[in-house]
Amino acid sequence: MRSTERVFKAAVIDDYQDAARRFGRWDNLRPEVELTVFRDHVSDEDALIERLRPFDIVCVMRERTALRAHVLDALPNLKLLVTTAFWNAAVDIEHAVRKGVVVCGTESVHSGTPELTWLLMLALARSLEQERASVKSAGWQTRVGMDLRKRTLGLIGLGKIGAQVAQVANAFGMRVLAWSQNLTPERAAQAGAQYASKDELLSQSDFVSLHLKLSERTRHIIGAAELRAMRPTAFLINTSRGPLVDEAALVEALRSGTIGGAGLDAFEVEPLAPDHPFRTLANVVATPHIGYVTEAGYELFYTQIVENIRGWLDGRPQRVLVAQHTQLQPGGA
Repeated sequence: MRSTERVFKAAVIDDYQDAARRFGRWDNLRPEVELTVFRDHVSDEDALIERLRPFDIVCVMRERTALRAHVLDALPNLKLLVTTAFWNAAVDIEHAVRKGVVVCGTESVHSGTPELTWLLMLALARSLEQERASVKSAGWQTRVGMDLRKRTLGLIGLGKIGAQVAQVANAFGMRVLAWSQNLTPERAAQAGAQYASKDELLSQSDFVSLHLKLSERTRHIIGAAELRAMRPTAFLINTSRGPLVDEAALVEALRSGTIGGAGLDAFEVEPLAPDHPFRTLANVVATPHIGYVTEAGYELFYTQIVENIRGWLDGRPQRVLVAQHTQLQPGGA
């Protein structure tokens, strides 16, 4: 056991909904830990360093805030870093470990993002925002909706999230195509999809939905050429990571009618700038990266964050992360 004479200062950052206190059992850490929760996002690195400098423990939510090497170097008191999930490309894990910082992660609930993916697709197919606006302004029907049955859904990425999306697409009676760099026809068939080349998927799909991890291989995997390859009536859905798409190329494609529209929950820079075109384009349905923001997801995140801190205090760190090839892998208990 660590001595209770020392009080460790812990910060939870980017807690937009003030959810940490609601879902985490922080009483289990008293009196050893003094908790501070920050509900706003700090983009300026100097201001971020100034804010985090006093803390021994920092808890981060997914990839909302980048903690690069030079930021970590400016945090002399940091001893424990806890991130939600076992993957956080915004944190330099290798550097943190070299500095002697213990880095822990949490498990994740994988149902929220597929559900939001379908919310965005259905909203686009049935012109939900325009029809709701009409009702609110004393109007009535303004558009003719798209049937999903017999339409084609193209999934770029068929892992845990993509496979759940494919399952629902089959229930709707859609044709499902799938592609990724490592996908095989056999694996696609097991998930209820038909393997296609990237070009075939883009040219034949009514909806193209992205379900990939962000890496150097996948950054801007959808650019101007890929958008031109899509049907002019097709919709792009991104509930994964913003940089999978060349944002400038997408804005141009949406403005010019190269594609029919987009459903977006992830962006190149978050929070989205107040004057960003995605906030006002009529053929965009945008949500503020809430795919994983569900009660079940937050319950798991904050329960295990507290468990991780408790384990560290007791000298038995849990769910310790190590960096391998720029990816995080779960280690330890």
